[in-house]
Amino acid sequence: MLAVNEYFEGQVKSISFAGADKPASVGVMEAGDYEFGTAAPEVMQVISGALTVLLPGQTEWQTFNAGEQFNVIGDAKFQVKVATQTAYLCIYG
Repeated sequence: MLAVNEYFEGQVKSISFAGADKPASVGVMEAGDYEFGTAAPEVMQVISGALTVLLPGQTEWQTFNAGEQFNVIGDAKFQVKVATQTAYLCIYG
């Protein structure tokens, strides 16, 4: 079953689904600055656009472009800067 989620007054929208091996969501972020929290580890794959990310425990921002991915530990917060509409796939667990 699909679940539609909306965050930051509609600036981030995603659709959750049961992935082949793990739960996942696919979505789009509008340009802006965001802080996300994780319950479990996540793998974020950038589908189009780019995400500039400050990962937990890091001091330097990193930019991930279309076709790239990054890992986020569970039970943490991370910062994201988006310059242009960006699509992503997030795999949980």
